Amino acid sequence: MKSYQLTGFNRPLECVEQPAPEPKGSEVVIEVMQCGVCHTDLHLCRGYYDVGGDKKFTLADRGVHPPIVLGHEILGKLIAAGPDAPVDPAQIGRDFLVYPWIGCGTCAICRSGQENLCPDVAAIGIQRPGGYQEQLIVPHPRYLFDVEGINPVVAATYACSGLTAYAAIRKCSGDPATEALMIMGFGGLGQSALLIAKALGHAHIVVADTLEERRTIALEMGASAVFDPADPGAGQDSASPARPIAAALDFVGSEESALNAIAMLRRGGTYVAVGLFGGEMKVSLVGLIVKALSIVGSYVGSPQELGELLDLARGRGLGVPPVETMPMSEVNQALQRLAKGESRGRIVLTAAVPDKAKP
Repeated sequence: MKSYQLTGFNRPLECVEQPAPEPKGSEVVIEVMQCGVCHTDLHLCRGYYDVGGDKKFTLADRGVHPPIVLGHEILGKLIAAGPDAPVDPAQIGRDFLVYPWIGCGTCAICRSGQENLCPDVAAIGIQRPGGYQEQLIVPHPRYLFDVEGINPVVAATYACSGLTAYAAIRKCSGDPATEALMIMGFGGLGQSALLIAKALGHAHIVVADTLEERRTIALEMGASAVFDPADPGAGQDSASPARPIAAALDFVGSEESALNAIAMLRRGGTYVAVGLFGGEMKVSLVGLIVKALSIVGSYVGSPQELGELLDLARGRGLGVPPVETMPMSEVNQALQRLAKGESRGRIVLTAAVPDKAKP
């Protein structure tokens, strides 16, 4: 089978031919049909995150070394199961979304249901081989989620983009009906967050982005107001005593975006840091106390939250964010488009389905 691998940092992915995987124990095999391209993959390609103060957090610090098969927004067909995998034979051949944030399964955090926060996490597409290949091993069928009734291309993005946005929104304060929610950064994550927040009842959503095209998209998707955070004072028109900003979701994660968001919050508001642009910030402790602000970090989401998101998508419908598809063979071009900001929303790679009728 074909596997597109990062064989060295800051290099294009290479197509490698290797044997198809065979499941053991409780493992299952997924034939990849769709795999979203995530901004996290760009960080992985360069091999580090900027943590501020001229310091870097490298993949080597996490025990991750090339070759790496990236891709963690995976939707595919269940084609095989190991001898100990609790799989109904009727499930073979059905499509599933893969939960990629896999923990050890035994620590207190995992037992609480938050495998994404496990100190020994082994995520698919990072520590484990991911979806930029034709087939992959998933360690247990409990990480497979039914996506019947959901657009499969959009559903693939729910494993990270959708889940990350949903979990972050659930950490927000305020009354969704009367107070404003602010979204900083309107790339793929911000777009997912807008649709999910609307489905959860947030009636007043303010979007901040430096690109005019993205602000236009936000208005088309139902944002109440938009502004350019690089324009001094522009955001103040988006908040009022009658409709204060109760929470801010920061999908950029830079010092500038964080400080802008925190400054606009009402007293008792919540700032949720999600984006991984990197850096550090200085916040007045007096201001933090007097305004009674909450500063919260949010990292992807739990298996339970993914199930809730899929139920929300089936029950209320989330709308379709801007999504473009590209063949898996063009994975390097897809990563380049993402890095240059050339995509209006999410990019999803699609596998070439073999023609079974051909010899």
